[in-house]
Amino acid sequence: MITSITVKELKERIDQGKKPFVLDVREPFERDICKLDDDKHISMREIQQRFQELDQKKEIVVYCRSGQRSHNVCLFLQKQGFENVCNLTGGILAWANEIDPTCPKY
Repeated sequence: MITSITVKELKERIDQGKKPFVLDVREPFERDICKLDDDKHISMREIQQRFQELDQKKEIVVYCRSGQRSHNVCLFLQKQGFENVCNLTGGILAWANEIDPTCPKY
């Protein structure tokens, strides 16, 4: 089962200084449109080759455009032994809708 976090919950944690490790699994062209500050980027197509770059001991919040790719990456990471991964519900679109309206939607 994949744990999820809402954009409001993530924003609250950031504001409180408790920001988790945030992983963007979108394609590079998507990051050129908008992204969250201080995140790590490993696209979904690269995750199988690069997941060792991630710290299994840290909490990892995974996001994409709408939440589907990030959900699949969370499943993959769990199969690799990551115990503290969660999906950002609604992805960057939810962030743009609920937190930062200056973030372009695509």
